[in-house]
Amino acid sequence: MGASGGGEEESSSDAGKNTVYIAAGLGAGAFGCIIGPLLFLLLLAGTIVMCALGWIFWPIVLLCEIGILPCDADNSGGGGVDTDQIVSAFNSDGKAALKEGAVPDEYLSDIKDAGAECSQIGAIVIVSQIQAESQFNPKLVGLDGKEGISQLPPDKFKEFGEDDDDNDKTSALDASDSIMAQGRYMCSLAKEIDTLVANNEVKGNVLDMTLAAYTSGLDAVKAAKGVPDTDKAQSYVVSVRSSFALYTDSVDLGEDEEEYPSLSPRPTPSTT
Repeated sequence: MGASGGGEEESSSDAGKNTVYIAAGLGAGAFGCIIGPLLFLLLLAGTIVMCALGWIFWPIVLLCEIGILPCDADNSGGGGVDTDQIVSAFNSDGKAALKEGAVPDEYLSDIKDAGAECSQIGAIVIVSQIQAESQFNPKLVGLDGKEGISQLPPDKFKEFGEDDDDNDKTSALDASDSIMAQGRYMCSLAKEIDTLVANNEVKGNVLDMTLAAYTSGLDAVKAAKGVPDTDKAQSYVVSVRSSFALYTDSVDLGEDEEEYPSLSPRPTPSTT
């Protein structure tokens, strides 16, 4: 009987241990199921943030890498790029003084005039849009029917285009006509956005919403009650703002640089 009782106690003990092991295993499994996805999401979020920062600063990084800009990585002085100024320019309203040497001479006057169409939109915004839209190609024809250096939708150019270069025709393929139409359209959008903000119909940065309306349409901004949460709208705002520092005094080119280099538009992410 004694031996039998000891066996039962041992068996009971083993069963208890097994129960503990099973519970621990289940607990670990549950912990893994919870923490695993959280870790994945954290890593994904980190990747997205890093990618976003890369898109924002890629023009400056490119110029630094190829040696056009005398970049000072530690901001220790002696010229070079001050990253604080780059961030400040990116977040600005685009109304600072235009770095005229950054703009091709043949378009400078029109860009300054377009930037003076209204108080809401500055020349830096106009030139940064042109950089993003066409890389200063006045004869560009887009797949969606947009034409010219500013790539206005055809119906909007018809509405806002005029014979600004006095050549007796109004054409989106004339740089002056296109740039001035861009300025008038952007001012019209900015005024519409101001009204929507005043009526509490949209919320957010007025310039961001104006840029989003330029590329995605005002109705899209109204429907989203702000900048639409779409790749097209979000990336356009970032693309335009990323050039602000290139066209202001935020970037020190050094004493020997006479003319600011132009850049190709922001690379399109691969779909593969």
